[in-house]
Order: sequence, then C-alpha cells, then structure tokens
Amino acid sequence: MVEAQSWTTRRMSNPRLDATTATNTAVADQVIDIPATPPGDVRNGGVGGGVYAVGSYLSPNILTALIIASWYFSNIGVLLLNKYLLSFYGFRYPIFLTMLHMIACASYSSVAINVLEVVPRQHILSRKQFLKIFALSAIFCFSVVCGNTSLRYIPVSFNQAVGATGPFFTAIFAFLITCKKESAEVYLALLPVVFGIVLASNSEPLFNLFGFLVCVSSTAARALKSVVQGLLLTSDAEKLHSMNLLLYMAPMAAMILLPFTLYIEGDVASLTIEKAKGDPFMVFLLIGNATVAYLVNLTNFLVTKHTSALTLQVLGNAKAAVAACVSVLIFRNPVTVMGIVGFAVTTLGVVLYSEAKKRSKSIQK
Repeated sequence: MVEAQSWTTRRMSNPRLDATTATNTAVADQVIDIPATPPGDVRNGGVGGGVYAVGSYLSPNILTALIIASWYFSNIGVLLLNKYLLSFYGFRYPIFLTMLHMIACASYSSVAINVLEVVPRQHILSRKQFLKIFALSAIFCFSVVCGNTSLRYIPVSFNQAVGATGPFFTAIFAFLITCKKESAEVYLALLPVVFGIVLASNSEPLFNLFGFLVCVSSTAARALKSVVQGLLLTSDAEKLHSMNLLLYMAPMAAMILLPFTLYIEGDVASLTIEKAKGDPFMVFLLIGNATVAYLVNLTNFLVTKHTSALTLQVLGNAKAAVAACVSVLIFRNPVTVMGIVGFAVTTLGVVLYSEAKKRSKSIQK
C-alpha cells in the first residue's frame, strides 16, 4: 500500500506544513513539503521533545542508518507480507486487508500525532476541505486495493516493475488535468520506462492479464492522486502535513471500503474470526501486516527528515530492485533474462526521468 515520496525541506526555518501520503504496496512518486528539521534542543527533548529525544542517545550517522534500514524493511516487508497472505496463505480478501491497513493507519497516526507529537496536529477547517480530502481518500482506496489485488495474480518482482512506470502516468495526468507541459528531454526519458515494461511483460513466465491490468490501474491511481492532491490542496490554509493527511484519509478510506468488502467479499469478518480460532498465527500475520503498512508512511517521513528528497528518490529507485530480488529468493518465482533486462531498462528510465526533471526545474529557476 504504499507509495515512494520526495520531500523538500528548508533547515532552520519555521515549519511549512504540506502533505501527501502513501501506503502499500508502494509506492511512490509524489512531491511534498515537510516541516524544517527541528533545532538540536528540540530534537533532543526540548520544546515538544517527544519522539526526537530517542535520537539523543545515538550518533546522527547511526540514527540515519537505522531509519533507512527501517524504511527498507517496512516497504519491502509489506509487499512480501501482502503477497504471502493473498497468494500463499489463502487469505483472498484484498479489500478487507486494505481496510485493516486503513484502520491501523488511523490508530497509529492518532498516537504518533496526539501522544508522541511527531508533528503538530492540524485540523480540517471547512466542509470544502473535508470534501477534497474525501475525494483523495477515494482515489487512495482504489490505488491500494488494486495494488493488493494484483499481488494475488502476479509476482512481486513483476508488480514492482509495473509500479516503476509511475512517472509516466504522472506526466500524462499533469498534462491532461493541469495542461502542464514538460521539456522534450523529460518526455524522451519516459520512453525507456514504457519500453522496459513491454519487454518484461512479454517475457514474464507468470504473466496474468488481470493482475497486470489492476497493477497498472494501481500505478495510474497513485499518479492521479499526486496530481489531484496538488490541485485541490493548494492554498496555505488547506495544506496538510503528510502525517496529518494520513490521519484524516485513513478513517475515510476505511468507511469507503466497508460496504465494498461486505458486498464483494461477503461475511469476511466472521470468516476471518472463525479461521483465526483454528489458526492463531493468522491474527499475528494480520496485525503485523497492518502495522508494517503504517510504518511505510512513518519511515517515509523520517527518512526525508534525516536525509534529503534526493536520497529518498535514490532509495526508492533501488528499493524496487531489492524487493524484486528478495521476492524471487523467497517465493522462487521463475524469471527470465529478458524480464531482468526489461526491469533494468524501466529502472534506468526512471533515473533518467528524475535527472531530466531536476535539470528542467533548475533551468526554470
């Protein structure tokens, strides 16, 4: 459930709260602003100390390394756990699983913001802002459900290859919705992104058309959410920090998903309880899976706070390859040389796209 993000920070300045979110299955090509890194006295337990006091006992390098390791663990972990639950364990309820993720995100976000004070609490100020967040929640639901559903039918490695095409859909939606045009260099960089997926699809031994289509739908929906979010929450009064946005979006998403899971997946709650009575390990799997899904969002925030937007972007590009390799080692799904080449071409295209976007922005400035 989750989406990769990039953040823009300005050290030693007043926080400018902005927002986006991410969840499952991963994700990740959104540009948001986050509050500036707090001064040392704040991080070490001064004003609003909270969670920052933990880092006072570790050197900055060790703390950063631990946060990056947690980011990798949570992002790859939620993918593998989703795949295991939906394909191998026999828990074939992707909508209900997504709803559990949203309930966990709402609960953990409330603790992180209201108790641990990871970020200042922001409030919804108007009905108009509420409706905008609700619209984003609907797109978010569609993205995560499609991403989880695709894991029932296609390997994690292929799922990650398709997910890497996010920049392609972002560029399309930005042009269609906002009429924003990129430079020719940026559009040319998208060609290997698409070409790599064509290669990987044609040579994927476990290719499933339905799984492929819902995975593409998930990737497109993540890109659409990124563009729509920038369009809807534009004024300073409406902007929300990513963790505050998750706090409000998660319960809305759970409410949206509830009627769909009851209609499509039947009495899934009773079936889950009955199965849990005979197999207590399933309770551990579901709680662990939902917890890791929230950690994806939390570690996205922490990595950017302790490193930079560029570092998160590089880590995101590498994460897809690492997740694909780990999934092949664990689930033993077959791969072909042409499939590996296609994945590599797509990843290269994403890197070229990122560099082209960076140069384009520098020229505009």
